Amino acid sequence: MAVETKFVVVRKGEEKMTFASKKEADAYDKMLDMAEAFTDWLLQSELALDEAQAENIALFLAEQKDGLQHILRTSKLPEAPGTAATVAVETVEHAEVDSSGNETTGDKKIRAVKAA
Repeated sequence: MAVETKFVVVRKGEEKMTFASKKEADAYDKMLDMAEAFTDWLLQSELALDEAQAENIALFLAEQKDGLQHILRTSKLPEAPGTAATVAVETVEHAEVDSSGNETTGDKKIRAVKAA
């Protein structure tokens, strides 16, 4: 017989999600706390939002916390996942020294360098 430990996030008496680790459950709970704060903030704003719209927007903002922080810091969109920055390829010659102390031309190595 196997014993499993599960961590369940419960909000207002309703099970929201089950996790295998406490760390994941705590992170999800923290995200829900953030979404709740965003919902209250949006409902207090002068925007004409009903509660369902405010909750959906708030949950989206909480889920996209890293992207939101990037935009607030830089005023630019973050890179889309899957699109890498421009990569430059450098050819680096590799020279070796043989046992008699003479330099021999070795093979060329290709090294990718991430451009800023």
